Formats: sequence, C-alpha cells, structure tokens
Amino acid sequence: MVAMKKVSIWAPAVAIGSAVSAGDQLSKWWALSTLDNHQIVDLFWTLRLRLVFNTGAAFSQGEGLGPIFAVLVLVVLIVVARHGAKLDDPRARLATGIIAGGAFGNLADRLFRADGSFFNGAVVDFIDLQWWPVFNVADAAVVIGGLLIILVGVAQDRAHANQENQTTPERGASHGE
Repeated sequence: MVAMKKVSIWAPAVAIGSAVSAGDQLSKWWALSTLDNHQIVDLFWTLRLRLVFNTGAAFSQGEGLGPIFAVLVLVVLIVVARHGAKLDDPRARLATGIIAGGAFGNLADRLFRADGSFFNGAVVDFIDLQWWPVFNVADAAVVIGGLLIILVGVAQDRAHANQENQTTPERGASHGE
C-alpha cells in the first residue's frame, strides 16, 4: 500500500518528464527534417533557428567527451531525484520530472545519434537567441526545472522559518516582561 502511494505521488512527475522528453525529441526531429545545416531562419527580435550538433556539454564545452557527460548526467539525475523526494512537495516532484525529461531527451541524442560507440552521439540544438549559446527544448526544460526546484526549496525554507518564529516564545515572555 505504501509503495503504491509513492508511485502515485510520482505519477504526475513521470508524466511531465515523459511529455518533456517526447516534446524535445519531436522538436529535434522537426529541426532535422526542416533545417539544413548552417541554414538560419530569423523569426523575430533575436530569436532564430539554426541547426547545430553538440558533442560536448553545455555551451559546447568539452567537445568529444559525450560518454563522460552522459554518466555525469545520470549521477546528477539521481541526486536531483533524491533532493526532490526530500522536499516532499508536489511542485518539487514536478520540477524533478521536468529536469529528468530534459536530461533523458539529451541522453537519447547521445545514445541514438552515436556512431556505434557508447553515448558518443551529438545533441541536436536549434534555438538560437544570438546572445546565448544555441540550445534545445531539453536544455530549456533542465534550466526551468532547476529554477523551479530552487524556488520550491527557498519557499519551504521561508515557511519553515516562519513556522519556527511563530512557535518559539519571545524572549522575556517567560519572565513576565
């Protein structure tokens, strides 16, 4: 019964993570089938579409170290999931699902776009703001989920501090002052 409850409280997070991962892969499929390499499609202001392939980590740092980054992402996912579970807040679980969906979206690229070697594939990036490195839906989800989990943690810390302030007697109150 307890195990069933734990599964059910994580169901929304699994659903949103799956939706993020699927949306990421669909958007990458669209970008690969629509955009030619080096083609630039200006949309508005500084937003444009430009297809690039990233074999490194964030901002194309560490080119060619995909397998190492893939293992690190799996470790970070475990840490984030444990942290989200400790917060015991549905918003934290949703944020964890968003982060996991984004991470799995990019891991799928590394796995399925590989040349036969372990997690050595390139991540497809195509959203270009011109003032930020080119990214994809999965990258955006990881950042948004990370910010959400931080905000939930800060909100819980504040609520806990307010609760302690309300239950702690004021100084001098026991002395009749």
